Amino acid sequence: MKVSLLGALLVFGCALATSIPRADDEQHQQKNRIHDKDLSDQEHYINNQHNPAYDHEAFLGEEAKTFDQLTPEESTRRLGLIVDKIDSNKDGFVTQEELKDWIKYTQQRYLRDDVQRQWESHNPDEKDKIFWEDYRKAIYGFLDEKDAQTLDRQDENFSYATMQRRERRRWSIADKDGDDALTKEEFAAFLHPEENEYMKDVVVIETIEDIDKDGDGKISLPEYIGDMYKGEEGEELPEWVKNEQEQFSLHRDKDGDGFMDNEEVKNWIIPANFDHAEAEARHLIYEADSDADQKLTKEEILEKYDIFVGSQATDFGEALTRHDEF
Repeated sequence: MKVSLLGALLVFGCALATSIPRADDEQHQQKNRIHDKDLSDQEHYINNQHNPAYDHEAFLGEEAKTFDQLTPEESTRRLGLIVDKIDSNKDGFVTQEELKDWIKYTQQRYLRDDVQRQWESHNPDEKDKIFWEDYRKAIYGFLDEKDAQTLDRQDENFSYATMQRRERRRWSIADKDGDDALTKEEFAAFLHPEENEYMKDVVVIETIEDIDKDGDGKISLPEYIGDMYKGEEGEELPEWVKNEQEQFSLHRDKDGDGFMDNEEVKNWIIPANFDHAEAEARHLIYEADSDADQKLTKEEILEKYDIFVGSQATDFGEALTRHDEF
């Protein structure tokens, strides 16, 4: 049995930023969705149970060697310093609003850092814009030796050619002035389309393309479940899968025709009135608030150390290894 990262995130109710594709990543098409951020090779949930190994790898991030040298005492100390920053009014308590503000801050910091890193990588000459052809050659130039339009599905480069066509479409939509080159602002929209209103339709299109296995332009119940859960033949469905089937029928498929169309998919992955930072803050309060006063002391947070390490409140642990935080 396999529970996909997307399925786990949907169960948890968390939408995350997309990242730039890499031609050496065979799993890119499945990972390149608003729901996904490739934090670990571990499954986030196994049999609908939280997998601590996922958060451990996510916690180490790119600074794994640095964090490996931290003692439990030091990592706890660093988490305590983050708590002090979250408590913006310095009253000794962390409220849901303060947690929400911090989570949004870490989200935006991740976006800024990612855009800056990718911008510098693809724009070493520090020009005002990056042209599509330069970007394409850097990522997909190896396809020039083949006819990317006529590759057979069995060809090992077929998925890369598909990715290139998909990127081309996203690039064109991000390119507001139509000059086939992206400013830094447009490049940010290309990298993280879910953060820009004018890009959200392409997020919907890409999601449907990923899940729609029969190519009819909509998502059936088997396709919806199949993207989250790969069970063995004859295996009894876990309760969470049954719940997702019910969610599809009662809430996702609003017109009851057995499929999710573009608008229904948009309502699913980009709900208009849902604040993910607020939802995560509420979750953390619920998990750590031992005296049920709807706010957290530093002691309560440190007592639930493992929950906060795996939370967006510390950027999935990355903030604990950032030297500028301490």
